[in-house]
Amino acid sequence: MNDAIAVAITGASGAGYGLRLLECLLRADYRVYLMVSSPAHVVIKMEVGLSLPTRPEEMKVVLLEYLNLPANSPLQVFSKTQWMAPVASGSSVPNAMVVCPCTMGTLAAIAAGLSKTLMERAADVVLKEQKKLILVPRETPFSAIHLENMLKLSRMGATILPANPGFYHQPTGLNDVIDFVVSRILDQLVVPHQLVKPWAE
Repeated sequence: MNDAIAVAITGASGAGYGLRLLECLLRADYRVYLMVSSPAHVVIKMEVGLSLPTRPEEMKVVLLEYLNLPANSPLQVFSKTQWMAPVASGSSVPNAMVVCPCTMGTLAAIAAGLSKTLMERAADVVLKEQKKLILVPRETPFSAIHLENMLKLSRMGATILPANPGFYHQPTGLNDVIDFVVSRILDQLVVPHQLVKPWAE
């Protein structure tokens, strides 16, 4: 089994990005630590029609069924106050963390080091342990506050990867657009994939 990667899905629009990323990592045999914010439950229901239970173990079952993955897939789901989760401590820090999609509120909380929820604490741990932190904001336009927070995090070593799909691969549907962004995330994680052909190939 490959290294552990933490994935956080917040209430920004673009739930499909987070769910597709989760699927790709699990199919690549990565152990995934998943955190889903309360607003993300609302957005996931609105955008993809999936109702997620609030209990972590029940959420895991529903997600694996939705993604058509086996029940023994290496997925662990944590609630926002599950402070005994591995991601809460530098002694068991994951190899990387992706917040996808990332609200400006979550981005600001991470930039300020608030650590009020498990996903904020997990991001803080990844930064302090100098592991890979990828934030996928899905907002437009950006205010000066947004830009300043992103610049601050970039200077701390985080990767800011906005959900800006390209179109040179000639997408024929929404799934192709989603795969473009997810492919860029996987590239940053150095996870092999075949979602989008490399440039000029």
